[in-house]
Amino acid sequence: MDIRLDEVNKRIIHALMHDARSTSAPMIADEVGVSPATIRNRIGQLEDAGVIEGYHANVDFERGDGRLRNLYLCNAPVEDRERLAHKVRLVPGVINVRELMTGRRNLHVLAVGTDTGDLRRIAREIAALGIDIEDEDLLQAEHYQAYQPFGPDEEKPQPLSDYISLTGGAEIVEVTVPKGAPIEGLTLEEAGRNGLLANDVLVVAIERDDAVLTPRGGTAIRSDDLVTLLSREGEADLEAFHRETV
Repeated sequence: MDIRLDEVNKRIIHALMHDARSTSAPMIADEVGVSPATIRNRIGQLEDAGVIEGYHANVDFERGDGRLRNLYLCNAPVEDRERLAHKVRLVPGVINVRELMTGRRNLHVLAVGTDTGDLRRIAREIAALGIDIEDEDLLQAEHYQAYQPFGPDEEKPQPLSDYISLTGGAEIVEVTVPKGAPIEGLTLEEAGRNGLLANDVLVVAIERDDAVLTPRGGTAIRSDDLVTLLSREGEADLEAFHRETV
């Protein structure tokens, strides 16, 4: 399943990377400007596509009960690297295996042991698989953070928009509809008649909650809709989608 990382999906990934445990769909929806149902639907799509592979707890085993984390820097034959990576995960105590594309130390194995004796036992089991351990060291700490380019940018125009340039000067624009936007509550036919949608702009799709609607003349635009526009001339005028101010 192919999926495009538009601005909504990027912001979802950033929020979940930052704190998946405490971040809810309504919280992301409030920041992005779409409905919670849309966020839940997008998360499901990202999971189904394998973009979001899982959610993991970052555990300090030493603080918990004095267990030790050890990083083994290993070398595995390139043709067997993937197979050995799967096999080494079955060694009791191994909690993470990282495959590298190049270099001698192309397999990094992170394991937890009750003491140094247990870590030696893990090393023996790794070696018994035909993997060479070139170096190892106790892990003091790991630090994680969200991928900042996917996060909010104060300089981005509001409402949240995403652009794709096409050949011939055309472009596809995805834009959310905030409450109070001039186009809110109007049908597409009314919006066109009132001059809110230029003649060269075609509404391709409307994503609402967990459904994608096929636009018709009688389709009304609601706040929190994620609207996909095709501008044949490029640089679509988004004034109709901006919140009205008094």
